[in-house]
Amino acid sequence: MTTVLIADDQPLQRFGFRMLLESQDDLTVLGEASNGSEAIRMTAQLHPDVVLMDIRMPGLDGIEATRRIVATGDRTRVLILTTFDLDEYAHAGLRAGASGFLIKDAQPEELLSGIRSVATGDAVVAPSLTRRLLDAYAHHLPAGGAAEGASQVDPRLSALTEREREILTVIGKGWTNSEIAARLHLAESTVKTHVGRILAKTGSRDRIQAVILAYDSKLVEPA
Repeated sequence: MTTVLIADDQPLQRFGFRMLLESQDDLTVLGEASNGSEAIRMTAQLHPDVVLMDIRMPGLDGIEATRRIVATGDRTRVLILTTFDLDEYAHAGLRAGASGFLIKDAQPEELLSGIRSVATGDAVVAPSLTRRLLDAYAHHLPAGGAAEGASQVDPRLSALTEREREILTVIGKGWTNSEIAARLHLAESTVKTHVGRILAKTGSRDRIQAVILAYDSKLVEPA
């Protein structure tokens, strides 16, 4: 059973999410939070597998709430909900440690699949949307965080083999495991092994954090 905490300031939105999630045999809603502070407090109390996190909420917003939840080291994963006009906020949320994000008007099956994927440790962001977000907002990287040529010296990359660095680069470009396997002529199981090693060696929480690392370290340049 996958447990979920819903964090959204709109009661009708929370009700809709709850109705959808509780229609599934493998999902259960532990509680509802109406702002970021409540989300942090309830996560600490209930330890849900996934927090379904709205970005714009009164008081403490979803981005800061995500940052604080992730900083605790708890096993809880955060799945951010956004709208197309909030791309910059979604990017900030991913940098705060979210395991992915979905558009609020996603199909019900997409939301359910996303929750299940995040609960098992996968990241949930469509590759095309990953590219669009990071290309559009790479200039929001912290000042001085990624100097020219940083890919040669970034300590997070020093333990990677040449093949692992190559795979990290294309992960940063938004390639899926199946695309990597096909284009680099590898078995998909081999790609999964490489990705797992990359995450472990670089200290990346999940695939999304690896994408951000690829940009931070200049392995991938904005289009």
